Amino acid sequence: MTDEIAAMRAIAHPVRLRILSLLTGTAMSAAEVARELGLTHANASYHLRLLADADELVVDGEEKIRGGVAKRYRYPHERDLVPGEPGAQRRPGTPSPYLRALGKELERRSRSRAASTPSLSSDLEGWVDEETWDEVLELLVRASRLVHERNRPPRTEGTVHISATALAFRMDDGTDDEADDGADDGAHDEAGR
Repeated sequence: MTDEIAAMRAIAHPVRLRILSLLTGTAMSAAEVARELGLTHANASYHLRLLADADELVVDGEEKIRGGVAKRYRYPHERDLVPGEPGAQRRPGTPSPYLRALGKELERRSRSRAASTPSLSSDLEGWVDEETWDEVLELLVRASRLVHERNRPPRTEGTVHISATALAFRMDDGTDDEADDGADDGAHDEAGR
């Protein structure tokens, strides 16, 4: 199995996606991850090891606890946020298992959506000029960097719990597509205020 496939399998699980989000902007031990996500310590350790073995997490320090040593892990998000630069092609494809896990995770998060708060849902399969596409990618990278770099440990005073997901990619020209699935062509944008 290639490293690329191992990494995709490692993150193609809803719990591990939650761990990656949790460890963005802060390092935590297996015990802290377990408490935050309501997992057993053994289960949290298992998922952390899989993610670390797949190079999705880095050890960001160690601390002595009860005669032992606990590793503190973090997600090095900065390496994934630069399209076209070294590190940007870590995940050249987005296989179905990852998308299924992401879909389940988004469903879980949406059940926790705070009522009567600003939000945005946007989806488009369309055609734009190169300049527009470059600008869109630049803005998405800036937004993603902003939330990743300013993410804080759970329940830090003065913070709000958020969900932010971006998946944007250039598509084939569509000449080899299978039959239309009946979906409406064009855009659907909803700004819930």
